[in-house]
Amino acid sequence: MSNKHAIKEAPASYQSTPVPSANRELQNFIAGNPLTDNLNLWISATKAKSTSGRGSNKKIELVGIKKLRELILELAVRGKLVPQNPEDEPASELLKKIDAEKAKLVKEGKIKKQKPLPEITDEEKPFELPEGWEWARVGELGTTSTGKTPSTAKPEFFNGQVPFIGPGQISHTGQILKPDKYLTEAGSIYSSEAIKGDIISVCIGGSIGKSAIVKNRITFNQQINSISPIKIDGTYLYHAISTDLFINMILENSSGSATPIINRSKWDNLLVPVSPLAEQQRIIAKVDELMALCDQLEQHSEHQLDAHKQLVETLLATLVESKNADDLATNWQRLAEHFDTLFSGALTSTAGIGNGGGEWAIDRLKDTILQLAVMGKLVPQNPDDEPASELLKKIETEKAKMVKEGKIKKQKPLPEITDQEKPFELPDGWEWGRVGELGTTSTGKTPSTAKPEFFNGQVPFIGPGQISQTGQILKPDKYLTEAGSIYSSEAIKGDIISVCIGGSIGKSAIVKNRITFNQQINSISPIKID
Repeated sequence: MSNKHAIKEAPASYQSTPVPSANRELQNFIAGNPLTDNLNLWISATKAKSTSGRGSNKKIELVGIKKLRELILELAVRGKLVPQNPEDEPASELLKKIDAEKAKLVKEGKIKKQKPLPEITDEEKPFELPEGWEWARVGELGTTSTGKTPSTAKPEFFNGQVPFIGPGQISHTGQILKPDKYLTEAGSIYSSEAIKGDIISVCIGGSIGKSAIVKNRITFNQQINSISPIKIDGTYLYHAISTDLFINMILENSSGSATPIINRSKWDNLLVPVSPLAEQQRIIAKVDELMALCDQLEQHSEHQLDAHKQLVETLLATLVESKNADDLATNWQRLAEHFDTLFSGALTSTAGIGNGGGEWAIDRLKDTILQLAVMGKLVPQNPDDEPASELLKKIETEKAKMVKEGKIKKQKPLPEITDQEKPFELPDGWEWGRVGELGTTSTGKTPSTAKPEFFNGQVPFIGPGQISQTGQILKPDKYLTEAGSIYSSEAIKGDIISVCIGGSIGKSAIVKNRITFNQQINSISPIKID
């Protein structure tokens, strides 16, 4: 939403504070780069995360600083972050030393001999490297492995002292978090191990490519690949595989459309730009320095975002606390006087926090509008309306009729609603109802994938990934035949489907055309209710 009006002065506690002077070095460093010639734009650019709404301001992503971090890594692996030194031993010599060390380790029985990786063709190289640099495949730079999970039927393998890591324990900032599970020494034999200095990287799902440097001995599951670097600096290699360039290569070489997965063989074949060892160390020092400055920028921005969040939450709360529609109109008028500052992106020039501050606030406003609607505060009540108690009776009567006609099965009665369950008081004429009372519900099913005759038909087959955050049903990856649809669950026009598992739980949509859906989705066919 663009700002077309004059900006009213923000509250004193909400005024912009100067960018810390330490950030001048970063500003000077990127001066003249057409992508980054205005540091304030990078600092201020934010956007609401997909879970935006109720909760902490961490649900606003500082996308400008995130992009700046990505740029720093991109410049690093292109040889543009620090100057080259022609006296550095070239990377070609480093690769020879790695080969020699590997051969020695094979001879000593410490590692197995690897199958030779294909030579790198000119067509594969994403860009030209500086003098003294070389392209190499991941598998050439160390020893790699994929994780394993010990048999869960063996209790003696679990509840020991050895941390057992999955993708959820690798943070987006490269930290290894405290695990949920630990293995015994006996269990660790049936898993894969990584020790200090190794690098682990997620090889499946939405967080594919997320990586970390191991600080202490761990074990890890089959959703993670690892590399033990040989001769190359592990921190440099970690930075190289954390770039957008490398993660895009992972995705391009992954199988599976809904859930990307890269096997170790393909991971080993991915390309990494290798600089001379001495330059690797200069690059690491400069990356550390610039990332620390990004941390300072982030803290500065989060302070401004916190003030914005508090202001928006306080004013929107007055709407929800309105006693009736008239009271709501009064409270809305008070909020509307500050609409530009709160919602339009006027905040970009007032507090330097970007359109994303406005974007988050607008998402929060949308939440509030829906909340007001279901509390009976959005429109006035009409005492002449037939009360909801009569609607519930009609739904019950219609259900009984459909049971008698054999159209639906008789439902088990749902428990009465207690006063303790009711989240808030409803207006006169309204009633609380349980979801299952308002229609017929079902959970999805997936036909046997061992039966090819069930797939590649004309009937859309929906999973959570096909329900957008805005309630649209997207084009599916799979279609069922009529034979396959018998072994799934169907929804028709007017039904509502809702995700019942995972990070997008509760994401819902109204069905426009006949579909089938899997077991990660519940559905309701409304009866009488809109």
